[in-house]
Amino acid sequence: MGARVTRALRNFNLDNRAEREISKAKPSAAPMHPTTKTLIQEEIKRHPELEEIVKKKDDKLLTLLKEVYVDSKDPVPHVRVKDTSIPHSTELRLLKGNHFNLMSSENIPKGKISVVEALTLLNNHKRFPETWTAEKIAQEYYLEPRDVKSLLTFFIAFDVKLFPDNNKKKAISSK
Repeated sequence: MGARVTRALRNFNLDNRAEREISKAKPSAAPMHPTTKTLIQEEIKRHPELEEIVKKKDDKLLTLLKEVYVDSKDPVPHVRVKDTSIPHSTELRLLKGNHFNLMSSENIPKGKISVVEALTLLNNHKRFPETWTAEKIAQEYYLEPRDVKSLLTFFIAFDVKLFPDNNKKKAISSK
């Protein structure tokens, strides 16, 4: 209902308003600086033929202008379009562990890991560093050993710390 009212008000007297805008005086050139105006007038007084030359059409230049033909072509972009499909030569592997969700499981190329796998291997290395070494992780997940070393050096899994219940009881009883 509100759209009908606003449309009616917007279209009210539209023809007359459009005609009024069209019939307004067209914008003129920006005014010249007073010193420029006086310089131009002085030059015209000294050389009155310049005014005629400026206002006269030159047929020779007009014919040359008519002969000009501009043919423009857009430059070819240098951006390569990536193929979104997985190439057939890439070896794929299944997810490790029991994180299989059949609805969202996907094949992962060798040399890559999922977020869940990254968190799992970081946690395994943190809990059992002597068994989950960088070499074993690289072999298990088909990764480069230097990438695994960087991963273990620069990324850490979050620690979840649970406070004992006796602190809660003391805090409540102190009130």
